[in-house]
Amino acid sequence: MPATSTVLAGDCTTRFETTTGDTRTQRGRVVVLAKPDRTLLVHDRSGYQPVAWLTRADSLTVEADDDGFAVTAHDSGRTLSVRSHDAGEVVELPVSDAGVPVGECPAPGCGAALVRAGGDVVCLGCDEGYGLPSGATVHDDDTCDDCGLPLMTVERGESLRLCIDYACDSMTDAVRDALDRRFDCPDCGRDLRVREHRGRAFLGCDGYPDCETAFSVPAGVFAGECTCGLPRFETATGVRCLDGTCQLDRPADPDRQP
Repeated sequence: MPATSTVLAGDCTTRFETTTGDTRTQRGRVVVLAKPDRTLLVHDRSGYQPVAWLTRADSLTVEADDDGFAVTAHDSGRTLSVRSHDAGEVVELPVSDAGVPVGECPAPGCGAALVRAGGDVVCLGCDEGYGLPSGATVHDDDTCDDCGLPLMTVERGESLRLCIDYACDSMTDAVRDALDRRFDCPDCGRDLRVREHRGRAFLGCDGYPDCETAFSVPAGVFAGECTCGLPRFETATGVRCLDGTCQLDRPADPDRQP
């Protein structure tokens, strides 16, 4: 289920103090926001900046009853506390990451918006989430025939069109179809095989463990062959050899002395 933020409002005393003796006390009618990441913000009527705040505290507690509320956040020698002088208002509201809309959730009975937030696609209704590989482009106008989720394009040597749900389309299998045994190990000449570690595909020598040569697969498409014999990739940051440490792939330095 979605996380919740607590919004509190009333006549409050706000106290910020540190273990070194610094103390600041303020009173006024304020709005207090306690977020799921244990960030505490206190706003008055002026400006956009909080009058007091503590971000991602080690601990955050909210207590409320018919007489009022108290909020306390602690973080490595700092304490921010808010105490109300009246019953005030206390509301819990569902919150989620905000992201770029990429379609609607196909889960039965859901139909809420799917958004891309950072490296994930998440549903604003059922809170289902799907991790994305680096460099993925999600298509809001093209969905999987099997599950109805958006498709994505991922470049790993070739341009791969896959469902964002790995249970539907295995990215490792797709990379294996594109890259397995296509290149030779530069150290022993045996095939480079597509393997997987912690959900990420890489190219490793078929002679393992006698030969431990291995390379991560960059997010990009083939861009010819490096002088060392390995493929080069067109990536978001430029063209590079499969071997990110390859000295033959580096441009000559005109100032370097022979």
